Amino acid sequence: EPVDTHTNGLDEAAAGRAAACLFRGMSDPSRVAILRHLLLGEHNVAELTAHLGLAQSTVSKHLACLRDCGLVDSRPAGRASVFSLTHPEAVLKVFAAAEELLAATGDAVVLCPNYGEGTA
Repeated sequence: EPVDTHTNGLDEAAAGRAAACLFRGMSDPSRVAILRHLLLGEHNVAELTAHLGLAQSTVSKHLACLRDCGLVDSRPAGRASVFSLTHPEAVLKVFAAAEELLAATGDAVVLCPNYGEGTA
């Protein structure tokens, strides 16, 4: 049966856009820190704020982004909300893959003129 390359091209393009959206959602160091901390278990905003040394408004803004991306969920706990990862195993795999790729490239991305630490 012949393969419809036009349809596959669209599926690949859609998959590429979705992956880019995921990586943008995870592209902020504060969001990465929140995700890594939530790998340890669920936390409320005050706990994340204290642990990460970020302003409460910053943590709340990043949690809203991560929730919009489907990476984080919340549930009421008293007067606060408790946040947890929706798919901790998959997040752990992404971080492990990132560490593997960074090791393989000698952390070259840190020096990348487009996305490295020297860029705004």
